[in-house]
Amino acid sequence: MFTVGGDGVTDLATRPGAEGAPSVDPSVTVTGANATVADATEPTEPDVAETAIATAELHVQNEVETVDDDAEPAEADGVALTEPDVADAEADATDSDIDDVEAEADAVVPTEPDAADAATAEQTESDLIEIDDDTAVHAEQTEDAVEPATAETAIATTVLPEQDAVEVATATAVLTAPDTELLAEPATTVLTEPDATEAGATYAWAPAEPARKKRHLGLWIGIPAGVAALALVASSLVLIAPGTSIAGVSVGGLTPGAAADAVQHRLDETTIVLTGTGDATGGQLGASVSHAAADEIAVTGAQLGATVDARDLADSAFAGHPMWNPTAWFSEPVDAVVMIDTDAATAALREVAPELYIEPTDAKLDFDAATATYVVTPAIDGEGVDVDAVRQALQKAFDEGKTRVEVAATTAPVTANTPTYAAQAGADRLNRMLDTAGFYVGAERTVPVDRAVAASWITVSTDERGAFVYKADQAAIQQVVDTLAPAVDRAPVNALTITDSQGKVLRDETVGVDGRALESTTGIAKQFAAQLATGNAVYELPIAVTPFATTSIARRIEVDLGEQRAYLFENDVVVQSWYISSGLPGNDTDTGHFRITSKLRTQNMGNQDLTKAPNYYTPNVPWVMYYNGDEALHGAYWHNNFGNRMSHGCVNMPLGAAEFVYGWAPMGTEVWVHY
Repeated sequence: MFTVGGDGVTDLATRPGAEGAPSVDPSVTVTGANATVADATEPTEPDVAETAIATAELHVQNEVETVDDDAEPAEADGVALTEPDVADAEADATDSDIDDVEAEADAVVPTEPDAADAATAEQTESDLIEIDDDTAVHAEQTEDAVEPATAETAIATTVLPEQDAVEVATATAVLTAPDTELLAEPATTVLTEPDATEAGATYAWAPAEPARKKRHLGLWIGIPAGVAALALVASSLVLIAPGTSIAGVSVGGLTPGAAADAVQHRLDETTIVLTGTGDATGGQLGASVSHAAADEIAVTGAQLGATVDARDLADSAFAGHPMWNPTAWFSEPVDAVVMIDTDAATAALREVAPELYIEPTDAKLDFDAATATYVVTPAIDGEGVDVDAVRQALQKAFDEGKTRVEVAATTAPVTANTPTYAAQAGADRLNRMLDTAGFYVGAERTVPVDRAVAASWITVSTDERGAFVYKADQAAIQQVVDTLAPAVDRAPVNALTITDSQGKVLRDETVGVDGRALESTTGIAKQFAAQLATGNAVYELPIAVTPFATTSIARRIEVDLGEQRAYLFENDVVVQSWYISSGLPGNDTDTGHFRITSKLRTQNMGNQDLTKAPNYYTPNVPWVMYYNGDEALHGAYWHNNFGNRMSHGCVNMPLGAAEFVYGWAPMGTEVWVHY
């Protein structure tokens, strides 16, 4: 048997291990287009590494050499790894490559290309390889000569990276599978191993092998793999990490939206079985009941109106545990708080177990005519399934990843639809309405409405939630509206003010009051009825206002000491005049322009100890009006000699005149004393 060499052929009968062949260094490996030389012994670990390196170099060389189909066969120097070459190859390989080869050398299982090599090696013992037109050599190849090469090739294919391994396996299959067409051509590879020549080996020449076309098998394999890798990366950007769960629901590998649906679906399907209800149910359950046993009643999370914030939980799970982050894989479960729609849960439980319910009695609100007030009849609570206990059981089942859980049926008070406190609040509101009911002009309750009459207008009821609703009788209100005008309309009252001579107001003698008239009564009853329904019993009437007029009177007092007479002026017109008594000589009354500064209905004047100044004492002096220090206008009951000087400096007046002036002259009234 011959194998193609570089510039000729090699007689494989001269190989080490062949019959009659001289001994050759077992480390020699002959490389070429289709030749492998190795001893018949099992390769050692260095041999495996050398073979892997040599095979990789052959793969690289074949990849870079591309020859046109019509070109003449190219000649190449034969390649043989001598011992120095092996050392160089080992130096080029990394330590990790060698370690990988050594670790895997004993456990290699030939891939499909290796199996092809073995099948080729076991072909008929005599193959005819054409050297030229006249010569053919028949060589015998033994099984021992094939096995080392096959093992070395399998090892080299295994330790290379995935893509390289595929390409090397393909190249090896070409090297070990005889191709008649290729062998018919001249070869370009020759054995150059000096050790083999020195050992006496003889070589024959075979036709050179034409250069093979460049193969792109790695590219065709790499493209789908790359697409798959990109798809995997893209999906990892929107998926939750493996090992992530929300309240026992595994959501790894799902999008947040799918995870939210999975969580809510699990909750909807979770079944709560009420146990210990006894035979009272007697099969009298509604259509939605699921029987677990004779004394069991079941409801689902969906029937109970159970929900969790599934979307937020899923978004949080993805934010904290995205698939693209391997460090976030297999995290602790995320807790989820289960919420129940109390109304929906009560309705579902009441339907499946009506015998467990005692209906409550609502509070009532009525008008007591005897006291003219609204009074309350308290509510009486009922009894039913403890909704909170059911929620807790559902929460526990959900947390533990269970889809079915049994819970003893326990009861709890069922509050009346209209509780006592709600009725009391309604009574308080209605009583306040009765206190203020009426028709108003501004802040004035011009036309009050009797409490009993107002209560007769109002009908009290409750809505489906138990809240109080008020409705008023518009026709009854209209009867009162028809009587409003006489009670509301009035003429204006003009104001009267007292001023000084400069127009400064000293006192409002008469307070002005606007006149008013009810504009229209149309729509009042309807509007008041709507207002009462909201709890407001104060209705402000629409009126037309007639403003009052203001009259001012300027008042002043003159005391003429020469005439011993006092004059009262209004707007410079004398309206009254009386005789007075001014101070005696030595106690003269001062002259000048003054104003009244204080007023006293009575006062004791002088000193009871007559030995002390002012050496007189007069008790209970009436209608005192001070204008100048201790000088005053006042009444004198102790004499009747008016028109003559009689006093200690004050202006004495007859009692009637003093009382009139006391009411006529406000504080600040001007007083002019002169001769």
